[in-house]
Amino acid sequence: MKIHFKSIIAALTAVVIGLSGCKKAEYHFGDIKTPASLTLTATVAGVTASAPNGGGTGNVAITTTASDAITYKIDFGDGNTQMVPSGVINYKYNSPGTFDYTITVTAIGTGGVTSNISKKITVFVAYTIPADIVANLTGGSSKVWITDNTAAGHVGVGPTNTFTPDYYAAGPNERAACQYDDLMMFTKDVNGNITLSIDNKGQSFMIAASTAFYGASGGDGCYTIDLSAPRKLAFMDATSASTSANSTRVQFQVPGNGLINFGTGGTTYEILSLTATTISLRNIGIDGLAWYQKLKVKP
Repeated sequence: MKIHFKSIIAALTAVVIGLSGCKKAEYHFGDIKTPASLTLTATVAGVTASAPNGGGTGNVAITTTASDAITYKIDFGDGNTQMVPSGVINYKYNSPGTFDYTITVTAIGTGGVTSNISKKITVFVAYTIPADIVANLTGGSSKVWITDNTAAGHVGVGPTNTFTPDYYAAGPNERAACQYDDLMMFTKDVNGNITLSIDNKGQSFMIAASTAFYGASGGDGCYTIDLSAPRKLAFMDATSASTSANSTRVQFQVPGNGLINFGTGGTTYEILSLTATTISLRNIGIDGLAWYQKLKVKP
């Protein structure tokens, strides 16, 4: 048998080269340094002596710096966050009205080490609530509303692609007693803002899917919760697919837990219809369904 030494040597050489190519690459971050000297400035556009919270555009110029920072994660305090490598961004707040926001910056250094800084700002975003909405909801000053317990569908639920309670509409006085004793007062202040104050007699109804959202646990039912503190509402154009045929196309956000006369976990309410004595509201619950409620002026 002939032995081809040259072929064997060539094969062994290839194996050695291949093994040497499998050597694990080594990476180095260099010195791991925590970002230091972190600064944060936030300038609200249009601030003047007569408009201390801005001119109404909602624009805020944010600048953050730090030594040994690779990038910055900015939490704008309105539920939105963004990675901003330069540390400089012009951000627009969209909720109409005057609201406080806490901007929190996380400076990220090598190896993922971080430093944090926060700043509270107050921003005014202009929106004119339609005059008929203000007049009917508040009577020009304050108006107290209760659940329209005798109306068909005063509590209802349906899919999000319609604007009627297609799955369930409550009959007169069909719901739990704690839904029928709430007093909901809408008040207009001298600046045109509208606040909501609720006397729920200590308890409010919650759907099962939302109880954890309100700090409770259990199924559908009445739960103890304090809603007495006035809450300033943020009005805006409706963001749903409704039309002028089935809605006023105006919605408002209730800050905090968002609960009015029963809790779904939703905090934004679209005004489907409103007269001087009746109101029909729609909100999207934490369960992903559209919930309906009808109120009437307290006799």
